[in-house]
Amino acid sequence: MPKFRYIAHDINGDEKSGIVNASDQTTATEILREKGLFPSEMQETIIPSRSGRKKKIAGSGLDMNIHLPAFLTVVQSKQLMVLTRQMATLIQAGLPLLRGLHILKRQEKNSALKKAIGEIAEAIEGGSTFADALALHPRIFNKLYINMVKAGESGGILDVVLERLASYMEKAQKIRNKVKSAMTYPIVVLLASSGIMIFLMVAIIPRFEQIFADMLEGRSLPPLTLFVMGLSEQIKEGWPIGLGILLLGILLIAVMKRFRTGRIAVDSIKLAVPLFGNLARLSALARFSRTLGTLMQSGVPILQALLIVKETLSNEIISAAVLDIHDSIKEGEPMVSPVEANRIFPPIFGGMIEVGEETGELPAMLLKMADMYEDEVDNTVAGLSSIIEPVMIVLLAIVVGTIVIAMFLPMVSIIGNLS
Repeated sequence: MPKFRYIAHDINGDEKSGIVNASDQTTATEILREKGLFPSEMQETIIPSRSGRKKKIAGSGLDMNIHLPAFLTVVQSKQLMVLTRQMATLIQAGLPLLRGLHILKRQEKNSALKKAIGEIAEAIEGGSTFADALALHPRIFNKLYINMVKAGESGGILDVVLERLASYMEKAQKIRNKVKSAMTYPIVVLLASSGIMIFLMVAIIPRFEQIFADMLEGRSLPPLTLFVMGLSEQIKEGWPIGLGILLLGILLIAVMKRFRTGRIAVDSIKLAVPLFGNLARLSALARFSRTLGTLMQSGVPILQALLIVKETLSNEIISAAVLDIHDSIKEGEPMVSPVEANRIFPPIFGGMIEVGEETGELPAMLLKMADMYEDEVDNTVAGLSSIIEPVMIVLLAIVVGTIVIAMFLPMVSIIGNLS
């Protein structure tokens, strides 16, 4: 069984080292945590082989680690989620925040995140709060993260807030992945079918046209064949114009997104697209509910929480609805009034908000709605997959079948003449 040499810290922050037997590094980490140790470094031991040379138990070849500069390294949401959960675990175990940051810095592989952790620790040593130190790195830690940490520090529940943050990021990533998967499949199938059709039209059909001209000896072709060949000629000669129109459309959308009115128009179209518009609406409602509920549950005031939520939403129409809610609450109205007045929110949403306000359990109600809409996103993605696959297959069969039939009809005439 492989052996792993480790350096870890116990609950008091004392450093421990040794060797643990485990099938892999994950299992070794779990064994140490059961013993109350939190590993900061771990690697497989190298043992001498029978020939006297040293060999590694698992793996072979050269180990080459290429480290990019910190400013070129991207911090992925999954890496930030893991870091947040580790911080919560260390604080729950009783380690001081500063010591925990030093431990996390030593084991972090991402150079940008490692550098940020070191600078955060230095800022805390200089007298800054944890939230203020995080605010020095806005590209890694957004306003949602910073404000939740600030609320956790002021309320003395930093470990709880960090655990909520990690759970929030994990669920938000799952929703994004599901929406992307629902969008990716039809796009890939559409591109593949378009590529096949263009290849047939440009490369295959013109050859048949020459063959038919020689063999039919001036007789007219069937109408379907003439239509397909005319379409082939248009695609062959007009593809630069089509490509130019496509690029112009992409450029126009990019320019529109730079202005608020343009973003509103684009987002309106997104919400109006059949099938996918409902998916975009459900995912936005789930994100709104999850973010607002998590912020309020962590102690962030509702007005400040709504402004943070507005910045996290990618849809301009729903962001405007959130701003209306903020302005109405600021004027003294209950949250349910602007929610029920806006058609973007379904009736059940306003009803659950009203119950949450009356019972004083609005954060919990928002999180329940987030769970409900996330389940609806799952069901919608599953439904789209079951609908899109046969529809795409039928469309592709119709296109290819039409081309094949159009090329086969003249052959019937030719075979008849030969008979």
